[in-house]
Amino acid sequence: MNYINRTIDKSLLEWKNEAERKPLLLRGARQVGKSSSVRELGKKFDYFLEINFEKKQNKKVKELFNTTSSPKTLCDELSLMYETPIVSGKTLLFLDEIQACIPAISSLRFFYEEMPDLHVISAGSLLEFALQEVPSFGVGRIRSLFMFPLSFDEFIRAMGANMLADRLQEATIENPLSEQTHAKCKELLLKHILIGGMPEVVSKYANGGTLLECQQTLDDLTLTFYDDFAKYKERVPVSRLREVFSSIIRQTGEKFTYSKASQSANHLQIKESVDLLELAGIVYPVTHTSANGLPLAAEQNIKYRKYLIFDTGIYQRFLKLDLSNFLNVNRLEQVNNGTLTELYAGLEMKKASSTHFPSELYYWQREKYGSEAEVDYVVQRESNIIPVEIKSGTKGTMQSMYRFISEKNSKYGIRCSMENFGQFQNIKIFPLYTADKIIKN
Repeated sequence: MNYINRTIDKSLLEWKNEAERKPLLLRGARQVGKSSSVRELGKKFDYFLEINFEKKQNKKVKELFNTTSSPKTLCDELSLMYETPIVSGKTLLFLDEIQACIPAISSLRFFYEEMPDLHVISAGSLLEFALQEVPSFGVGRIRSLFMFPLSFDEFIRAMGANMLADRLQEATIENPLSEQTHAKCKELLLKHILIGGMPEVVSKYANGGTLLECQQTLDDLTLTFYDDFAKYKERVPVSRLREVFSSIIRQTGEKFTYSKASQSANHLQIKESVDLLELAGIVYPVTHTSANGLPLAAEQNIKYRKYLIFDTGIYQRFLKLDLSNFLNVNRLEQVNNGTLTELYAGLEMKKASSTHFPSELYYWQREKYGSEAEVDYVVQRESNIIPVEIKSGTKGTMQSMYRFISEKNSKYGIRCSMENFGQFQNIKIFPLYTADKIIKN
């Protein structure tokens, strides 16, 4: 499989060239491309040594990390085991699936203190679970980077549309796209929503694979996430995790109601399952905020949350949505009542945030009893609080947005839809395929 260039490559290269760097911890859900990106970076070094702690043949390596935390001793022994020189400034040492070896996580702080010139990257898909077991994780001595499935920009570049991607980066309300380019973007958007952003699926499609083959790959990936649930069983029964995961998907786009999640588990048990899925990076919360001032987190209410599953491809496969509805842009709003586009926009905003500190997502609902006013997302742009409405088509009322603008004295609102760039009154229109600009600009 050919490597797909990722946005995070720039951050990795910057880290490589820093005069003073810390060991890097690459975090994100399984199969989002962490290992591939590190291997690509490894090509820029004289030597590259990858150790996967989940492989049975690396049992001796685990034993080594259990017996010593000295970086020099570790490097000497690893160099002999793998017959690869480990030289500061010339070697990239990659510790993959590091969550399977807790002592290896603890050793990262010592690499920073005792061998600061050695490039060390670790990665894992269930890291947050493991970090809870590390008694003294190296705060201030380790840098984290967060990785997600492919964004729309990464997707269309993988499809060979680099010039189009560059044009999209320049596009604004003052510099809109031509109708021909807008139509092309909508066509690619539908494919991205359908396929999702998992690198294996995107690569298959970019290399001539059919939609049916992509569906089969998505089914295989979904099973791997279910298999992972067995690794949580010491904390939560697998059956309950599946039940709660299923409920989160079915409740996408609405406030998560615990009573709908399980008929046998109580509120605390369901919350524990939700927390684990969030720690695993496969669901992201969208939290209610009163949005009366900045920061938005100051007035958040964690009792009112929506949840987004991390990939639209996985989402549509789980719900077994009718693919024929996806292939016509004019019928997109009929697919799952427009929930899919709200999910897509939220994921694009998440992916567009800093790789070091991913943005939290917020929504607003009028707290007056009986009121149905709700805004899909609320974001901070410069020093302004801006409401964002997501539309699957080109029409739709925006009563909730206007109410928000009036109550909160917002300078403007953003409508993210299948329309081209535009503006009317105090509403700015962003095409759905540029949802990332809501965060970036």
